Order: sequence, then C-alpha cells, then structure tokens
Amino acid sequence: MGFIKPQLPPVDADTFRTLPRRERLEILTRDWVEYGFGSPYGVLLFYVVKCLLYGGGAALVISLTPGLGTVTDVASWWEEPIVYQKLIVFTLLWEVVGLGCGSGPLTSRFNPPIGSILYWLRPGTIRLPPWPDKVPLTRGDRRTVADVLLYAAVLASGAWLLSRPGDGSIIAGFGHVGLLDPLAAVPLIATVAVLGLRDKTIFLAARGEQYWLSLLVFFFPYSDMFIGFELVMLALWWGAATSKLNHHFPFVVATMMSNAPLIPSGRVKRVFYRDHPRDLRPSRLPFLLAHIGTATEYGVPLYLVFFGDGGWWTWAALIYMAVFHLHILSTVPMGVPLEWNLFFIFSLFYLFGAHGDVMVQDLQSPWLLVVILPSLLFLPILGNVRPDLVSFLPAMRYYAGNWATTVWVFTGDALERLEAGLTTSCRLPTRQLETLYDADTALLMAGKAHGWRAMHAHGRAHNGLVDRVTDGQEDAVVEGELIGGFAIGWNFGEGHLHDDQLLRAVQARCGFAPGEVRVVCLESQPIHRQTQTYEVHDAALGLLERGHVKVRDMVTRQPWPTDGPHYPVYEVQSLHPLRPVPDADSSVEGLPPMDTAS
Repeated sequence: MGFIKPQLPPVDADTFRTLPRRERLEILTRDWVEYGFGSPYGVLLFYVVKCLLYGGGAALVISLTPGLGTVTDVASWWEEPIVYQKLIVFTLLWEVVGLGCGSGPLTSRFNPPIGSILYWLRPGTIRLPPWPDKVPLTRGDRRTVADVLLYAAVLASGAWLLSRPGDGSIIAGFGHVGLLDPLAAVPLIATVAVLGLRDKTIFLAARGEQYWLSLLVFFFPYSDMFIGFELVMLALWWGAATSKLNHHFPFVVATMMSNAPLIPSGRVKRVFYRDHPRDLRPSRLPFLLAHIGTATEYGVPLYLVFFGDGGWWTWAALIYMAVFHLHILSTVPMGVPLEWNLFFIFSLFYLFGAHGDVMVQDLQSPWLLVVILPSLLFLPILGNVRPDLVSFLPAMRYYAGNWATTVWVFTGDALERLEAGLTTSCRLPTRQLETLYDADTALLMAGKAHGWRAMHAHGRAHNGLVDRVTDGQEDAVVEGELIGGFAIGWNFGEGHLHDDQLLRAVQARCGFAPGEVRVVCLESQPIHRQTQTYEVHDAALGLLERGHVKVRDMVTRQPWPTDGPHYPVYEVQSLHPLRPVPDADSSVEGLPPMDTAS
C-alpha cells in the first residue's frame, strides 16, 4: 500500500474475473480480515484534512460573532452559550452540503468526492418523498426548480443564522454575548422541514434527528435549552446502546477493527476472528468489546446527565467518553461519521464541563419535553419495533450492523442503460475508479464493497438470497449503497433509500424489461423478533417474493455463499418466478404491472 496505491487482494485480475461468485467472496473477505478496505494513505489523509477543515471552519465562522474574540483566545468564548448554538447550525450545514457523513472514497465517492449539493441543486435528479400519498404537494420523484430553490433556501437561511449576533444578555454569569434570537432560526427550521417532506434523503443527510431537533430547543431560556441539548445527546447514546442489543454487533466490531489504520498488523486483526482463513465468524474478543461499548453508552451518559457535578468523577467520565469516540474515529468506519464523533467530543466537554452546572433536575418548562420527547422516545421505540416504518437514523439505531440493506442484480446491458438513463452528477463507482486507476485495479477495489458487506451478519443472508435470485448464474451484482449514492446523491447505510421506491423511479426513466433488474431488499431485525423480512422486486414486474430469514442462520454462516439457491428462507410468499423469461408478460395474472407513475 502506498500514498495512492491501494492494498489489493492477492489474485490476478483476469483470474478473478473468471471465478464463481463464491470464490471471489472467499478471496475478498479473507483479505478484508487483514487489510480492511486497503485504503491508500492518501485516502486517510483526505479524511484527516476534512476533519481539520470541519473544526477549523467551525471555529473561524463562530469567532466572527461580535464579542467573541479570536479563535485562539479560548477564554473569551469557551463558556459563551451562543458558541454551541452556532456549532449546531454549522454542523447541519456541513452535513447537508455533503461534506460530512457519506462523503469521500470510503463511501465509494472517488471523483467527485461528494454528492449532495451537486445533485440537489440540479433539476431532474431523483427525489424520494417519504409520504407521497399522505402529504399534499409531495407526489412525484423528479426534482423540480422549486425543489432546487428550496434547497438553496436551506443553505442561505443556515448561513444567515450563522451571521447573527447574540442578544447581549448575561446568562447565569456566562459571558456577555448572549444567545441567538430564536426567531432567526425559523427560516432554517421551516425550509428543512418542508424540503424533508419533498425528499427524505436531504432531511436524513442533514441529520435532522439531532441538529434540526436541536434548533427547536433554541426557543427556550438558557437553562432549559442546555437541558434540552443534554437530553438529545443522552437519547443518541442510549439509542445507540439499545441498537447493539442483538447478535449483529460483534460482526460490526470485528469488521471495523480490520479496517482500523492504527492496527497495521494482520496478525493482530486475525485475533478478532475464530480461525482465519477457515472460519471468519467473530471470536470472543469482539463479543467482549461489544458488551463494553453497550455498557459505556448506557452508563457513562446516565452519570453525566443526572449525577455529574463538575468534580473529579465528572471529568474522569468526560475523558473516558472522549477516548471512546476517538476510538471510533480511529477505525475510520465505512460511512465515515467522523465529524459527527468530533461533535460528540466537543459536546461532552462543553455541555457537561463548561456548563456542567445545568442539571436535568432543574428543568423549569415542561413544554421542552413536549417538543423533544416524541422524537427522542416515540420514534426510537417505533423504529425498533417496526424498522420498516422508521429510518435507522431517527430511530437512533447506530453502529449496530442491523440496518435495512439491498442488493441490485442486473442482466445483459442493464447496468450501462441505468447509467445512461439517469440525471446524475457522477458515474457509477467502478467507472469513477477507472478514471483514477487501470481497469484491473478498479475491478478489485470495487470488489471490496462486496467483501465489506459479506463480513456483516446480514451480508451472509444477502449471499444466499442473491444465489436464490440468480440461480447460480453470473449476473452483475451491485451493492445497493453504490446504486443509491449514484442515483440520489447520498448514501449512509440507509437501505430505505435504495429499495423498491428508488427502483420505481429508475424504472420510470429506464424502462427495463422483466428480469433485467431485480432488487433484494432485506429489512432490519425488529427488537422483539429473531427474523428479518426480505422482498425481491423486479423493475418491470413488481414484487416477486417475500419471506423471512432467521438471524440464527446468518450468524452461523461464513461470509461466502454456502447453500446456493437452496438458502433456507421461511414463510415464503412467491408471487412470480424469481427469474422471469425475457419475453415474460409484465401483466401476468395475479400480479399487476409495477406502477411507475408517482
């Protein structure tokens, strides 16, 4: 591995092309154990620079607030409450522009390294309304000039809010700059909300479950406002901890540690697996680390929010949690929520250190709970029980390996026609790689995404389901994350952004014949069940099959197909053959044609 040269699997590219899918996945996953994504040092430097730009940019913009003083004069601004308000606004803008989560090479964005703003300022691109049949004026899947202007209004209203001065009030002895006028936040609150009803992708990219919700807290007095910020952070930690109460998370731990650049030794990384290269299930170590992580996110925030008094134990807890998030940063997780973890670290010392005198027990206004608890309690509970109804982001199910996922299967020239038929701002990831490397290197690098997915428990279900759909034939299998990033401009592990809704939008533009494009959608596991539902959709025919897979089967398998088309599925409802003949009638009796008018 060099500055721009990646670490590739030890196989000749020409040989790799001829291998069956099972053997390719064996090579890719065994290589992942020791090298992870194999990112060149230039990629790692890219993310280091991006984090520095985030921190430096936030400090510079916030320091322009009248009365705060220079960036280096920390004592002049460290306790000013307006600093945290503006950091929330800056981070929302950073994310909604596309500079944060879901950017860069580790999300298969090579050239250009971001999507988001390049798509959402461009009419004709695909948008995905969350409730088109229920919310007026949100039908359709094509971005209009009005959508573009609305997105531009989000950017403008955020920038305007960042430029506002404080109200000059002295708050509990903290400085003299005061707080932002909450009415100045109304344009940003309104435009993000309205735009989110037109396109759920943008609301999720803005991390609305955290930053947009925090904007609503601006309307409360200082003490209650900071209690609101603390409760939002507590919910994020507890939501993440709850999401780890499953059999999936140890697979995530092992997979993340294999990608950790600070652990260069393959020998050390092999410790996280039972018996590399024969058995790539997690060893006991990832299970232990998984339990430690869960206990950390439950216990330490509980102490900080309800019992932290600013004393020695409080600062010990702050340092411990900061190290916890720095560890996550050091693994450079796929999806790269790096700035998000930096925000958590700053929040630790700012909310529970500089403003540690604000205790939840001192809450004055019950209306704060009315505003924030529906998002902090109802949505996570619903999302854990009915994950098909709530994105894993507002459900606060982070880092757990239990996400909705998809795999797209193409036959013939369907993949090339997909690229030609959509309005986008980039090419498919493999094509992007071919502009940077030779075709052989691009092929092996693109395979890394399949290896990464297969290392997770749900990826092992996809292996069997894909074989079931393809019946052993060597169709083009593409990770749904890559299709989503290419088609809608943002991807961050949210399978609901590249499921049958996106397939319908694609079909309206490309008009695929039956059997040319199929999507395997695997829903995440409800907290009270040990099964996951799956569906197979055809672009022309609609829903072909639905059924269940058992989590027990996933966690006992290797990360390569072991059952072929006989992968065990349960309660199967087949609506149409999985491999329709090329001239199949799309209006087969009992199955209406897929509705592409939305």
